[in-house]
Amino acid sequence: MAGGPGSYVFGAEEKKELMDVIESGNLFRYGTIGVDGFLGKVASFEAEMAERLGHKYVVATSSGTGSLLCCLAALGIGAGDEVIVPGYTFIASMSSIILANAIPVLAEIDESLTIDPARIEELITDRTKAIMPVHMLGNPCDMDPIMEIAKKHNLYVIEDCCQAVGAAYKGKRLGTIGDIAAYSLNTFKTITTGDGGFVGTSDQNLYERAFGYHDQGHKPHRMGVEVGNRSIVGMNLRMNELSGAVALAQGRKLDGILEKLRNNKSILKNKLSDLSKFSFRTINDENECATLLTLIFDTKEYADKFCEAINSVPISHSGWHVYNNMEQILNKITATEANCPYDCPKYVVKSEYHKHMLPQTDSILDRAVNISIGVVDKGLGSGVGVNINSSLDDINDTATKIREIIESL
Repeated sequence: MAGGPGSYVFGAEEKKELMDVIESGNLFRYGTIGVDGFLGKVASFEAEMAERLGHKYVVATSSGTGSLLCCLAALGIGAGDEVIVPGYTFIASMSSIILANAIPVLAEIDESLTIDPARIEELITDRTKAIMPVHMLGNPCDMDPIMEIAKKHNLYVIEDCCQAVGAAYKGKRLGTIGDIAAYSLNTFKTITTGDGGFVGTSDQNLYERAFGYHDQGHKPHRMGVEVGNRSIVGMNLRMNELSGAVALAQGRKLDGILEKLRNNKSILKNKLSDLSKFSFRTINDENECATLLTLIFDTKEYADKFCEAINSVPISHSGWHVYNNMEQILNKITATEANCPYDCPKYVVKSEYHKHMLPQTDSILDRAVNISIGVVDKGLGSGVGVNINSSLDDINDTATKIREIIESL
C-alpha cells in the first residue's frame, strides 16, 4: 500500500458510515427531494472538524485545490493582485492564485522547508494582497513573524494546510492563525477521502463567501434555489455524502494518527541523531504532523550518493512541488490566448519566472531527502521509510539501513 496515513487505517468505522449513506439513498450533501432518511454526513463532518480544529466555520469541498480557490474568492483576490507563496509547495498553491486571475510571487524557503519569514518583506509591493504560508510536509511555518509582517502591511494570510491537517503552532491548530485556511483530504494526506478538502475560518463573512463560491453562490445550508439571495458567482466544489461519510470516520481518528506518527518519527530520529554529514530540517513546533523525516545533507554530493543507495531522489527532483520543475508556471502557460492574469491590463508590471531564481531554495532542496514516516510518495522523494503501521522492528531495520549508508558516505 502507498499513500498517506489515513489510508492505512481504513476499517469498520468508514465502512459503517459509507453503508449508512448507501442504504439511505441520499448521496447529495443536501439530500434528495422525495427520499426520506437523509443523514447529513457532510454537515456532520463540517461541525465536528470545526470543533476539533478550533474554527467557527468549516466548508467541506471536493479537493484541496478547490479549498484554495474558495479562500481566494472569499478574500476577493483577483485581477491586478499579487499573493506571496513559497517556491516549494504543491503546484495547486500557485495554480489556484493564477486561476483567481492574480499573480503568484515566489518566495524563498528556509531549512524548515517552509517560507522564510526573513525574505517576505522584500517581495511586498502595492499590489500585494496576501501571504500564503504553506505548512509543507506537515511542518508548521514560523507564523509569528509572518503574522507581524501581514499586520504591518495590511495583508491577508491564507494558510495552506493541505499537508498539515491537525498540526499546531504554539498551542493553536494550523489554519486558525491566519484569516482563512485550506485543507486537503487527498489520498496522500494525513486523513483521506481519496480526494476532498475543506476550508476553515472564524470570520462569518469569509465563511459565507467561501461557501457561496463552492456552491454556485448559494448561502450556507441552502434548501432549494435562492433566487435573489446570491451575493457571489460560484462553482460546484461540493463534497458528496459518500466522501463526507469517510471524512467523518477519518476525522475521528485524526489525533490518534498524529500521536502514532510523532512517536514513530521520534524513535527513528533518535536512532540517527548522533550521525554527521547531515542535519534534520528545522521543526517550528513539535506538534507537527510528522509524516516525513527530512535529512538535509552538508553537500549535494552526499545527498546524491545517499539517494542512489536507497533508490530515491533529493527533494529538488519533485515535479509536483518544486518551482524549477513546473514548466506551466515558468513559461506562464494559461488556458486562454488572452494569457490572463499575466497580460491582464490591470496588472501593470510584467512578472518573470525562471529556473534557479530562488538560489536559497535550490541549495536546500538539492541537499534534502525525505524518509517516509507516514506518507509513501516518491513524488515527495519519500519512496522509502516506514508507515503508520510499522512495528518497532521495522523502524529499527530502517534506521540500521540508513545509518550504514550515511556512515559509508
